[in-house]
Amino acid sequence: MEKEPITINGLEKLKKELEHLKNIKRPDIIKAIAEARSHGDLKENAEYHAAKEQQALLEGRIVEINDTIARANVIDIKKIENKGKVVFGSTVDLINVETKEKKTYKIVGKDEANIKENLIYFKSPLGKELIGKSKIKLRIKSFFC
Repeated sequence: MEKEPITINGLEKLKKELEHLKNIKRPDIIKAIAEARSHGDLKENAEYHAAKEQQALLEGRIVEINDTIARANVIDIKKIENKGKVVFGSTVDLINVETKEKKTYKIVGKDEANIKENLIYFKSPLGKELIGKSKIKLRIKSFFC
């Protein structure tokens, strides 16, 4: 089982999501299944099948989060010495050389990555390109979003 790096913030978000799924979503789906069952024949009961599908997706996500938490290698980015190099948890400014537009990204773990929030997975192509580099210039024609 390979450890997966994650920031303290990312781990807290996962724990909150897990709590929400277990304590709020799971009971809601159980109620929906019970209500759909009360409507009769389960073979042709679309509400029942939809609720069961939701339950399967929810349980799959719960297993996935538990697995991620179990494999988490929590990294306190405040304690990392980067010696001027881009490392996991670094915040990086990228400048479009044509338009001079600047975007700021943070290098994070898989479950934290979200391009809309400018969080880049360290194993993504851009993340791999940035890790270990010092002041660099990438020829960027446009940004992601």
